[in-house]
Amino acid sequence: MSCERELIAQAARGDETAVLTLYTQHKTAVYTYVYYRAGGDHVLAEEITAEVFMRLVARLPHFVYRGRPLLAWLYTVARHCLADHFRRSGRFTRQPLSEKLPAQTTSPEQYAQQSLAVDHLAQAISRLTEAQRDVIILRFIEGRSVAETAELLGKKEGSVKTLTRRALAALHRQLHHEPDHE
Repeated sequence: MSCERELIAQAARGDETAVLTLYTQHKTAVYTYVYYRAGGDHVLAEEITAEVFMRLVARLPHFVYRGRPLLAWLYTVARHCLADHFRRSGRFTRQPLSEKLPAQTTSPEQYAQQSLAVDHLAQAISRLTEAQRDVIILRFIEGRSVAETAELLGKKEGSVKTLTRRALAALHRQLHHEPDHE
């Protein structure tokens, strides 16, 4: 983390290379996080990702490093940007994930089935609680470990494990249209 701390300090002093390095290190993770939080809307994910990094640049001179990864702060900013967007727009727009995924099937029928399955999964994830969506995205879509997820969410590892079990159970219920038990 001392390397990240130094990189942040350099960026705060106006070092454009340091800013570009921070952007390069974190852009894919932020975009992926926003993409799935936004229900697979590619255009919205790009807009929100850009907004997150504009806010980073604007706040760098006042940023206080507290030992947590910068990515944790970026995820928080992304959540706030999404909330602001949905509050302003008054509704949640959903675009099927299938439009963004490469076709790996051999027939139009198989592709249609795959598209429906991916859209069904995206819709089920969108119906989870915010904490459940976060843990599903970080653990299973981004492939982060329990320790990394805990650090990024500011939680203890045991809490992340419990949240993961509950999120998977809730996702299973959503996918199979079972009523909530929590």
